Amino acid sequence: MTDFQDIIYAVDGPLAIITLNRPNYRNAQSFRTKDEIDLAFDLARADAAVRVVIVRGAGGVFSTGHDLGTPESRAYREALGEKSGIEAYDQFRRYTFDVLLKWRNFPKPTVAMVEGYCIYAGWMLAAAMDVVFAADDAQFLGGFVEYMSLPWDVGVRRAKELCFESRFIPAAEAQAYGLVNRVLPKADLERETYAWARRVAENSPEVLRFSKVQINKAQDAQGFSNALEDSIGDIQAMLNLPGASWRAGDQRRASTVELALKGLRGERFGQAPGPPKSAD
Repeated sequence: MTDFQDIIYAVDGPLAIITLNRPNYRNAQSFRTKDEIDLAFDLARADAAVRVVIVRGAGGVFSTGHDLGTPESRAYREALGEKSGIEAYDQFRRYTFDVLLKWRNFPKPTVAMVEGYCIYAGWMLAAAMDVVFAADDAQFLGGFVEYMSLPWDVGVRRAKELCFESRFIPAAEAQAYGLVNRVLPKADLERETYAWARRVAENSPEVLRFSKVQINKAQDAQGFSNALEDSIGDIQAMLNLPGASWRAGDQRRASTVELALKGLRGERFGQAPGPPKSAD
């Protein structure tokens, strides 16, 4: 079995479980994290006994977003080598779009099991799964991220409202908007998610795959994949605008890792009013 550093990959009968395992950083996603998630999906695809994949986070948190600078993340990027020009674009595209679309089109059913915070890149990861089950304590924060599925996740007007205000929504609200399928008591989340996945695993793999392909095609007929790909160019243009506030040392642009750690001390997260006005 492959040795992973940022995730745990386990197989339990017909289920493959991918657990983001960076609890010290509240499961912020680095390039290494995404490479390991991608390899885990490849293992699950190659294993005929695996019928359903569950993605979750360790330590009671799904994911607090992108890793913007932990020592491990910096070291991994340095090992990949400095990129420029088209290579820099290809790297950015891989980690913010290509792998997510690949996981969205994974040929077996996938479930995001969300508890705690699910922020920006966490939302992206959950939204790329087929079904989202959430604990009643889950908190979701979406934004103008690279994999811009938000209009499909919650509807156009709601997406604008959430991005403009940049506020957390609880699991019940996320369910009402259509992102979350089921909200469960935290104590029941794992049992109920695994039980549902096992029921799904009893179905014909051909039927499951055909159903998923057809539903994804219906979404793509509405422009889903093309629109998300266009978002890559838009965010690259905005990120590189001369004089943009986030390129000028704006202190509001703090790492979601730092914000989440502050939240554990009651400094920012979970307080009302005034959700954090920062990007991850």
